[in-house]
Amino acid sequence: MNTDLQDYSHKRFNILTGEWVLVSPHRAKRPWQGQNETISNEERPKHDPNCYLCSGNTRINGEENPNYKDVFVFTNDFAALQSNSRSFTLNKGLLKAESETGICKVICFSPDHSKSLADMHKKDIVKVVKIWQKEYKLLGEDKMINHVQIFENKGSVMGCSNPHPHGQIWSQSTLPNEVKKKNNQQEAYYSKNKSSLLGDYLNQELETKERIIFENDDFVVLIPFWAVWPFEAMIAPKKHYKDITQISDSESLAYAEAISVLTKAYDALFECSFPYSSGIHQAPTNEEENIHWHWHMSFYPPLLRSATVKKFMVGYEMFGSPQRDITAEQAATRLRDLLALSK
Repeated sequence: MNTDLQDYSHKRFNILTGEWVLVSPHRAKRPWQGQNETISNEERPKHDPNCYLCSGNTRINGEENPNYKDVFVFTNDFAALQSNSRSFTLNKGLLKAESETGICKVICFSPDHSKSLADMHKKDIVKVVKIWQKEYKLLGEDKMINHVQIFENKGSVMGCSNPHPHGQIWSQSTLPNEVKKKNNQQEAYYSKNKSSLLGDYLNQELETKERIIFENDDFVVLIPFWAVWPFEAMIAPKKHYKDITQISDSESLAYAEAISVLTKAYDALFECSFPYSSGIHQAPTNEEENIHWHWHMSFYPPLLRSATVKKFMVGYEMFGSPQRDITAEQAATRLRDLLALSK
């Protein structure tokens, strides 16, 4: 391991976005006198009569949920994107705006209100994966939709207003900023090298194993070299697949295992239900070949030193560039050690 990277301030390049992150490992020792979050470990019931996502309950819009037994999907009652948004443009000097249309859905991972992905069996997580595949394909076939964003916000510290295990899908007519960056970087690399940017990166990581947390035959779980959040992680297929629909049934199970292992390690890290935002980046659904895309799932957890101390993206991060204290290698070692202890 390069000791300079562990002792001195430096920048790391994110190959997927083309941006830099400032790393300051010497700051990890500074005392903390700032805000402490309240993390609840209160046991939740399997069914909450006041939860609008639980089976059989009535949502705010008056619709009643079915008595679902596995995964339940419905159109978001408070969608950020409208499928019937009127088409318009504004181009008045330096003032520019365009209409944006889309479809937003909610996915309840389980009827059990008390569980998170970390508590679910991998065979049940496979059912979630299958729905992700189905919805990506279904929404992507709509001529209006050119991007499908699957994501989850877990925990109140991440702005999640309902603890029931669920995620969301926002699909829209144009590529959002982060996806556009990754599209451009991967396309430029593939045009030059005729190989997957992320695939070549994974091969390099598999050689050194400094930042790998877990791997099975089909997937790698690692802390990216350029990670911004303290315990940020990525799950990626070893094979060059452009979207989630290309993985087989056996690979879906391997993917579910990777999700299970990572989320369980997160919960063990600070002995709490670990909050995060996760999202799957995959090829646009714009009817182009998009062979340069290599899909992956990223986890952005905010906790830094304990269950109550989180990383704030303020000051320099807002006006300069992202910055982190604990290095990617240190974070990977801590999560790897937890997995070793659990065996």
